[in-house]
Amino acid sequence: MGEVFFQPMISRVLVIVHDPLVEEIPGGQRGLRLSQRMGWRSVDELEAGYIADILECSRGLIQYQVVESHLVEEFPIKEDGFRYTASSYFDVIQHRTPPHSPDWVNYHRILDQFDILERVAHGEVDEVWLFGFPWGGYYESRMAGRGAFWCNAPPLENTASCPLRFVIMGFSYERGVGEMLEDFGHRAESILEKAFEHARGEDNLWRRFIRYDKLVPGRAEVGTIHYAPNSERDYDWGNRRKVPSRCDTWLNFPDLEGKPRRVNCTEWGNGDIRLHHKWWLSHLPEPWWKAVVSLEGTVDSLW
Repeated sequence: MGEVFFQPMISRVLVIVHDPLVEEIPGGQRGLRLSQRMGWRSVDELEAGYIADILECSRGLIQYQVVESHLVEEFPIKEDGFRYTASSYFDVIQHRTPPHSPDWVNYHRILDQFDILERVAHGEVDEVWLFGFPWGGYYESRMAGRGAFWCNAPPLENTASCPLRFVIMGFSYERGVGEMLEDFGHRAESILEKAFEHARGEDNLWRRFIRYDKLVPGRAEVGTIHYAPNSERDYDWGNRRKVPSRCDTWLNFPDLEGKPRRVNCTEWGNGDIRLHHKWWLSHLPEPWWKAVVSLEGTVDSLW
Protein backbone atom coordinates (compact mmCIF):
# COMPACT_ATOMS: atom_id res chain seq x y z
CA MET A 1 0.00 0.00 0.00
CA GLY A 2 1.13 3.58 -0.55
CA GLU A 3 2.01 6.22 2.00
CA VAL A 4 0.76 6.06 5.59
CA PHE A 5 -2.19 8.40 6.00
CA PHE A 6 -1.96 8.82 9.76
CA GLN A 7 0.34 8.10 12.65
CA PRO A 8 0.07 4.80 14.53
CA MET A 9 -2.78 4.84 17.03
CA ILE A 10 -2.47 3.58 20.58
CA SER A 11 -5.82 2.38 21.88
CA ARG A 12 -6.02 1.78 25.63
CA VAL A 13 -8.11 -1.19 26.65
CA LEU A 14 -9.85 -2.09 29.89
CA VAL A 15 -10.32 -5.88 30.07
CA ILE A 16 -12.98 -7.53 32.24
CA VAL A 17 -13.00 -11.33 32.47
CA HIS A 18 -16.08 -13.08 33.84
CA ASP A 19 -14.74 -16.49 34.87
CA PRO A 20 -16.86 -17.69 37.81
CA LEU A 21 -15.78 -20.17 40.44
CA VAL A 22 -17.78 -23.32 39.80
CA GLU A 23 -16.14 -26.13 41.75
CA GLU A 24 -14.68 -26.31 45.23
CA ILE A 25 -11.46 -28.20 45.87
CA PRO A 26 -11.06 -30.05 49.19
CA GLY A 27 -8.33 -28.87 51.52
CA GLY A 28 -9.05 -25.17 51.48
CA GLN A 29 -7.79 -24.45 47.96
CA ARG A 30 -9.52 -21.68 46.08
CA GLY A 31 -11.38 -23.87 43.57
CA LEU A 32 -11.79 -24.17 39.83
CA ARG A 33 -13.00 -21.40 37.59
CA LEU A 34 -15.34 -22.16 34.70
CA SER A 35 -12.62 -21.91 32.02
CA GLN A 36 -10.44 -24.38 33.95
CA ARG A 37 -13.30 -26.77 34.63
CA MET A 38 -14.25 -26.85 30.93
CA GLY A 39 -10.70 -26.82 29.53
CA TRP A 40 -11.38 -23.63 27.57
CA ARG A 41 -8.76 -21.18 26.29
CA SER A 42 -6.42 -18.86 28.13
CA VAL A 43 -7.56 -15.24 28.02
CA ASP A 44 -3.92 -14.12 28.05
CA GLU A 45 -3.21 -16.14 24.91
CA LEU A 46 -6.38 -14.92 23.19
CA GLU A 47 -5.51 -11.30 24.01
CA ALA A 48 -1.95 -11.66 22.74
CA GLY A 49 -3.02 -13.33 19.48
CA TYR A 50 -5.73 -10.77 18.78
CA ILE A 51 -3.49 -7.77 19.50
CA ALA A 52 -0.75 -9.21 17.28
CA ASP A 53 -3.18 -9.94 14.42
CA ILE A 54 -4.70 -6.45 14.51
CA LEU A 55 -1.22 -4.91 14.56
CA GLU A 56 -0.17 -7.04 11.58
CA CYS A 57 -3.33 -6.53 9.53
CA SER A 58 -3.28 -2.76 10.09
CA ARG A 59 0.39 -2.67 9.06
CA GLY A 60 1.45 -1.42 12.47
CA LEU A 61 -1.15 1.33 12.65
CA ILE A 62 -3.39 0.00 15.44
CA GLN A 63 -1.52 -0.68 18.66
CA TYR A 64 -3.77 -2.02 21.38
CA GLN A 65 -2.50 -1.71 24.95
CA VAL A 66 -4.24 -3.38 27.86
CA VAL A 67 -3.98 -0.78 30.63
CA GLU A 68 -6.00 -2.67 33.22
CA SER A 69 -7.48 -6.13 33.61
CA HIS A 70 -10.06 -7.41 36.10
CA LEU A 71 -10.99 -11.00 36.89
CA VAL A 72 -14.58 -11.34 38.13
CA GLU A 73 -15.07 -14.78 39.67
CA GLU A 74 -18.85 -14.78 39.50
CA PHE A 75 -21.55 -14.96 36.87
CA PRO A 76 -22.60 -11.52 35.56
CA ILE A 77 -26.14 -10.31 36.14
CA LYS A 78 -28.58 -10.27 33.23
CA GLU A 79 -30.75 -7.32 32.20
CA ASP A 80 -33.69 -8.64 34.22
CA GLY A 81 -31.61 -9.32 37.36
CA PHE A 82 -31.10 -13.06 36.78
CA ARG A 83 -27.74 -14.59 37.65
CA TYR A 84 -26.66 -18.16 36.89
CA THR A 85 -25.33 -20.41 39.61
CA ALA A 86 -22.79 -23.10 38.80
CA SER A 87 -25.56 -25.69 38.96
CA SER A 88 -28.04 -23.81 36.76
CA TYR A 89 -25.33 -22.97 34.22
CA PHE A 90 -24.18 -26.58 33.88
CA ASP A 91 -27.81 -27.59 33.37
CA VAL A 92 -27.80 -25.27 30.33
CA ILE A 93 -24.53 -26.36 28.75
CA GLN A 94 -25.45 -30.01 29.28
CA HIS A 95 -28.81 -29.35 27.56
CA ARG A 96 -30.95 -30.25 30.55
CA THR A 97 -32.59 -26.82 30.59
CA PRO A 98 -32.81 -23.99 28.04
CA PRO A 99 -30.67 -20.89 28.48
CA HIS A 100 -32.16 -18.00 30.41
CA SER A 101 -34.04 -15.40 28.38
CA PRO A 102 -33.42 -12.51 28.03
CA ASP A 103 -29.79 -13.50 27.59
CA TRP A 104 -28.21 -10.03 27.48
CA VAL A 105 -25.94 -8.97 30.30
CA ASN A 106 -26.68 -5.84 32.33
CA TYR A 107 -24.19 -3.53 30.63
CA HIS A 108 -25.00 -0.58 32.88
CA ARG A 109 -24.10 -2.57 35.96
CA ILE A 110 -20.69 -3.34 34.44
CA LEU A 111 -20.18 0.31 33.47
CA ASP A 112 -21.01 1.41 36.99
CA GLN A 113 -18.94 -1.29 38.69
CA PHE A 114 -15.76 -0.22 36.90
CA ASP A 115 -16.55 3.51 36.53
CA ILE A 116 -16.15 3.11 32.77
CA LEU A 117 -18.05 6.17 31.55
CA GLU A 118 -15.91 8.47 33.70
CA ARG A 119 -12.69 6.76 32.70
CA VAL A 120 -13.47 7.01 28.99
CA ALA A 121 -14.50 10.67 29.40
CA HIS A 122 -11.17 11.44 31.08
CA GLY A 123 -9.12 9.69 28.39
CA GLU A 124 -7.92 6.82 30.57
CA VAL A 125 -9.62 4.11 28.50
CA ASP A 126 -10.53 4.00 24.79
CA GLU A 127 -12.45 0.73 24.63
CA VAL A 128 -13.55 -2.21 26.76
CA TRP A 129 -13.11 -5.93 26.15
CA LEU A 130 -15.39 -8.38 27.95
CA PHE A 131 -14.34 -12.02 28.07
CA GLY A 132 -16.88 -14.64 29.04
CA PHE A 133 -18.53 -17.92 28.19
CA PRO A 134 -21.39 -19.28 26.06
CA TRP A 135 -24.65 -17.59 27.09
CA GLY A 136 -22.66 -14.96 28.94
CA GLY A 137 -24.90 -12.31 27.39
CA TYR A 138 -22.46 -10.13 25.45
CA TYR A 139 -23.02 -8.64 22.03
CA GLU A 140 -20.00 -9.11 19.74
CA SER A 141 -19.61 -5.34 19.80
CA ARG A 142 -21.72 -2.53 21.16
CA MET A 143 -21.18 1.23 21.07
CA ALA A 144 -21.79 3.54 24.01
CA GLY A 145 -21.32 7.24 24.79
CA ARG A 146 -22.77 10.41 23.28
CA GLY A 147 -23.60 9.93 19.62
CA ALA A 148 -23.34 6.13 19.75
CA PHE A 149 -24.82 4.32 16.76
CA TRP A 150 -25.44 0.76 15.58
CA CYS A 151 -22.26 -1.31 15.88
CA ASN A 152 -23.46 -4.85 15.18
CA ALA A 153 -25.82 -4.19 18.11
CA PRO A 154 -28.12 -1.39 19.26
CA PRO A 155 -26.31 1.60 20.78
CA LEU A 156 -26.21 1.41 24.56
CA GLU A 157 -28.85 3.79 25.81
CA ASN A 158 -28.43 6.19 28.75
CA THR A 159 -24.68 6.62 28.28
CA ALA A 160 -24.66 10.15 26.80
CA SER A 161 -23.08 11.49 30.02
CA CYS A 162 -19.84 10.26 28.45
CA PRO A 163 -18.96 12.81 25.72
CA LEU A 164 -16.89 10.26 23.79
CA ARG A 165 -18.12 7.27 21.83
CA PHE A 166 -16.48 3.96 22.62
CA VAL A 167 -16.94 0.28 21.81
CA ILE A 168 -17.47 -2.61 24.20
CA MET A 169 -16.27 -5.83 22.58
CA GLY A 170 -17.68 -9.18 23.71
CA PHE A 171 -15.36 -12.17 23.39
CA SER A 172 -15.61 -15.80 24.45
CA TYR A 173 -12.75 -17.84 25.89
CA GLU A 174 -14.59 -20.92 24.64
CA ARG A 175 -13.72 -19.79 21.09
CA GLY A 176 -10.50 -18.72 19.34
CA VAL A 177 -8.74 -15.67 17.92
CA GLY A 178 -10.51 -16.22 14.59
CA GLU A 179 -13.87 -15.57 16.24
CA MET A 180 -12.45 -12.46 17.93
CA LEU A 181 -11.39 -11.16 14.52
CA GLU A 182 -14.89 -11.89 13.24
CA ASP A 183 -16.30 -9.69 16.02
CA PHE A 184 -13.91 -6.93 14.96
CA GLY A 185 -14.86 -7.46 11.32
CA HIS A 186 -18.55 -6.95 12.05
CA ARG A 187 -17.63 -3.84 14.04
CA ALA A 188 -15.77 -2.56 10.98
CA GLU A 189 -18.71 -3.34 8.71
CA SER A 190 -21.11 -1.37 10.91
CA ILE A 191 -18.86 1.66 11.29
CA LEU A 192 -17.89 1.88 7.62
CA GLU A 193 -21.49 1.44 6.52
CA LYS A 194 -22.32 4.45 8.72
CA ALA A 195 -19.34 6.47 7.45
CA PHE A 196 -20.40 6.01 3.81
CA GLU A 197 -24.15 6.18 4.34
CA HIS A 198 -24.58 9.32 2.21
CA ALA A 199 -22.28 8.24 -0.66
CA ARG A 200 -23.99 7.07 -3.82
CA GLY A 201 -23.03 4.74 -6.65
CA GLU A 202 -19.33 4.22 -7.30
CA ASP A 203 -18.54 6.98 -4.77
CA ASN A 204 -19.56 4.57 -2.04
CA LEU A 205 -16.20 2.86 -1.76
CA TRP A 206 -17.39 0.70 1.10
CA ARG A 207 -20.10 -0.88 -1.02
CA ARG A 208 -17.51 -1.49 -3.74
CA PHE A 209 -15.12 -3.10 -1.24
CA ILE A 210 -17.70 -5.65 -0.04
CA ARG A 211 -18.81 -6.91 -3.46
CA TYR A 212 -18.69 -10.69 -3.91
CA ASP A 213 -19.45 -12.82 -6.95
CA LYS A 214 -22.79 -14.21 -5.81
CA LEU A 215 -24.08 -10.68 -5.27
CA VAL A 216 -22.56 -9.06 -8.41
CA PRO A 217 -21.38 -11.84 -10.77
CA GLY A 218 -18.05 -11.10 -12.39
CA ARG A 219 -17.48 -7.96 -10.29
CA ALA A 220 -16.21 -9.30 -6.94
CA GLU A 221 -13.77 -7.24 -4.90
CA VAL A 222 -12.90 -8.21 -1.28
CA GLY A 223 -16.27 -9.37 0.02
CA THR A 224 -17.65 -9.22 3.55
CA ILE A 225 -16.49 -10.85 6.75
CA HIS A 226 -18.94 -13.72 6.04
CA TYR A 227 -18.60 -13.87 2.25
CA ALA A 228 -15.24 -14.22 0.51
CA PRO A 229 -15.15 -13.12 -3.14
CA ASN A 230 -16.28 -16.58 -4.32
CA SER A 231 -18.51 -17.63 -1.40
CA GLU A 232 -21.90 -19.09 -2.22
CA ARG A 233 -23.26 -18.98 1.36
CA ASP A 234 -22.39 -17.62 4.80
CA TYR A 235 -19.03 -18.79 6.18
CA ASP A 236 -18.11 -20.41 2.85
CA TRP A 237 -14.41 -19.56 3.19
CA GLY A 238 -13.14 -22.87 1.75
CA ASN A 239 -14.71 -22.66 -1.70
CA ARG A 240 -12.26 -23.64 -4.47
CA ARG A 241 -14.33 -22.13 -7.30
CA LYS A 242 -12.33 -19.41 -9.07
CA VAL A 243 -13.93 -16.04 -9.76
CA PRO A 244 -12.57 -12.73 -11.07
CA SER A 245 -11.88 -10.27 -8.23
CA ARG A 246 -10.31 -6.85 -7.88
CA CYS A 247 -9.22 -7.57 -4.30
CA ASP A 248 -5.59 -6.63 -5.05
CA THR A 249 -6.65 -3.12 -6.03
CA TRP A 250 -7.37 -2.25 -2.41
CA LEU A 251 -3.74 -2.86 -1.49
CA ASN A 252 -2.90 0.17 -3.68
CA PHE A 253 -5.52 2.51 -2.21
CA PRO A 254 -6.37 5.21 -3.19
CA ASP A 255 -5.45 4.02 -6.69
CA LEU A 256 -8.38 1.71 -7.49
CA GLU A 257 -7.74 1.26 -11.22
CA GLY A 258 -6.29 -2.25 -11.08
CA LYS A 259 -7.58 -5.15 -13.15
CA PRO A 260 -9.28 -8.25 -11.74
CA ARG A 261 -7.66 -11.65 -11.47
CA ARG A 262 -9.12 -15.07 -10.73
CA VAL A 263 -9.00 -16.09 -7.07
CA ASN A 264 -10.22 -18.83 -4.78
CA CYS A 265 -9.82 -19.98 -1.17
CA THR A 266 -6.08 -20.59 -1.53
CA GLU A 267 -5.74 -16.80 -1.17
CA TRP A 268 -7.30 -16.71 2.31
CA GLY A 269 -6.42 -19.93 4.08
CA ASN A 270 -8.53 -22.71 2.52
CA GLY A 271 -11.42 -22.28 4.93
CA ASP A 272 -9.54 -21.34 8.11
CA ILE A 273 -11.56 -18.67 9.93
CA ARG A 274 -8.58 -16.80 11.37
CA LEU A 275 -6.66 -16.75 8.08
CA HIS A 276 -9.66 -15.55 6.09
CA HIS A 277 -10.37 -12.74 8.53
CA LYS A 278 -6.72 -11.65 8.56
CA TRP A 279 -6.79 -11.60 4.75
CA TRP A 280 -9.99 -9.52 4.75
CA LEU A 281 -8.75 -7.06 7.37
CA SER A 282 -5.39 -6.65 5.65
CA HIS A 283 -7.23 -5.22 2.62
CA LEU A 284 -8.86 -2.38 4.57
CA PRO A 285 -7.37 0.94 3.45
CA GLU A 286 -5.30 2.70 6.09
CA PRO A 287 -7.69 5.65 6.64
CA TRP A 288 -10.54 3.23 7.31
CA TRP A 289 -8.69 1.71 10.25
CA LYS A 290 -8.76 5.11 11.93
CA ALA A 291 -12.53 5.29 11.56
CA VAL A 292 -13.04 1.78 12.90
CA VAL A 293 -10.90 2.32 15.99
CA SER A 294 -11.29 6.05 16.73
CA LEU A 295 -14.98 6.00 15.64
CA GLU A 296 -14.48 9.23 13.69
CA GLY A 297 -14.58 9.60 9.94
CA THR A 298 -16.44 11.06 6.97
CA VAL A 299 -16.35 10.08 3.31
CA ASP A 300 -13.82 12.84 2.60
CA SER A 301 -11.49 11.75 5.41
CA LEU A 302 -11.60 8.13 4.29
CA TRP A 303 -10.04 8.68 0.86
